[in-house]
Amino acid sequence: MAATTAWRQQADRDGGLLLFRAAGVPVVLAPSWWLGSIVVTVFYTPLVSRLIPDIEPGAAMVLAGTFAVLLGLSVLAHELGHCLVALRLGLPVRRLRLFLLGGISEVARTPGRPGHEGLVAAAGPAVSVGLAAIFGLAAFAPLPYTAVWLLVAQTAVANAAVAVFNLLPGLPLDGGRILRAGVWALSGRRSAGTRAAVVGGGAVAVVLMVWALAGVLAGSEDRWLRLGVCALTAWFVVAGARGELAAEQRRSWPVELNLTELVRPVLQLPAESPVADALFASAGRGVVLVRADGVAAGLLDQPAAQRLAEAAPRSPAEQAAEPILPEAVLLDSEPGEEVVERVRATTARQFLVVDPDGRPCGVLRREDVRAALAARRA
Repeated sequence: MAATTAWRQQADRDGGLLLFRAAGVPVVLAPSWWLGSIVVTVFYTPLVSRLIPDIEPGAAMVLAGTFAVLLGLSVLAHELGHCLVALRLGLPVRRLRLFLLGGISEVARTPGRPGHEGLVAAAGPAVSVGLAAIFGLAAFAPLPYTAVWLLVAQTAVANAAVAVFNLLPGLPLDGGRILRAGVWALSGRRSAGTRAAVVGGGAVAVVLMVWALAGVLAGSEDRWLRLGVCALTAWFVVAGARGELAAEQRRSWPVELNLTELVRPVLQLPAESPVADALFASAGRGVVLVRADGVAAGLLDQPAAQRLAEAAPRSPAEQAAEPILPEAVLLDSEPGEEVVERVRATTARQFLVVDPDGRPCGVLRREDVRAALAARRA
């Protein structure tokens, strides 16, 4: 019972059912995946009956359900390709999520080089191409035209379709990420690559809808299914492209903004200093609280220090210290865009800025970064 409860709690936290962990990355099955698999099964069953006329209705549905599972496993393999390459390049992956329209690998940090962006993006389609080749070769084996052969052949076609679709040059598809990496490499600006790939995403959505409407006008047998799938996919592409553009705008660092303008001077005080005195000394500055053994106890958290000073002004300032996490330490030479990325990726309110020798040279506060970026975008 306890194990079942823990499993459900984990599933709730991850927004779906936790299947397993791959290289430490949670693989989560979203509730919408079941809906997608049911739709695939319902629409694939009549096709199976037409291709194998003597098959029983129940067997046709089982075969269609098996194809839906194989399609899901193919998408999983595609996303695992992204995950493993990202991890190999030192990019943490928050989770891998399978949902209605496929899957997504949630890479927790933006690649710092265009080559890394391109490699991570290309890994998924490469896996799909490999699976299409393997199943395709199996389909050409001297096997009779049976349900098994049909399953193998359709899985080959499905993987080829997944590869081709994902290579379309528009965000949020893999092809859009590859396009962004190419423009980024040529221009030296990631933002230029993002804008080009967002335009590509809009073009992909338009092409999908034109193809769907052409089917309706021509009276194609699958016209309504095609229209529904294309409309849903076009919406997904447009929404994803807009999200990528918004994320790029949040990440971008204004050229005229110098990081040193935001870094507050740093003051080191004994951790046992009265909190009221430390709070007074912190006006306009960041305070590093240092224990008697020379180890930093943390950065003075002003709101916490204010509350503590009102209740017990002689209490040690260490009681109002915010721990200095490794991810909350910045080099004074770090590019502005990487600083924004670190601020977004961590929950710390303050960041200790150090020089190349590791000596504290300032404190950067989250609210100062947000205010400066908001003022430049206004």
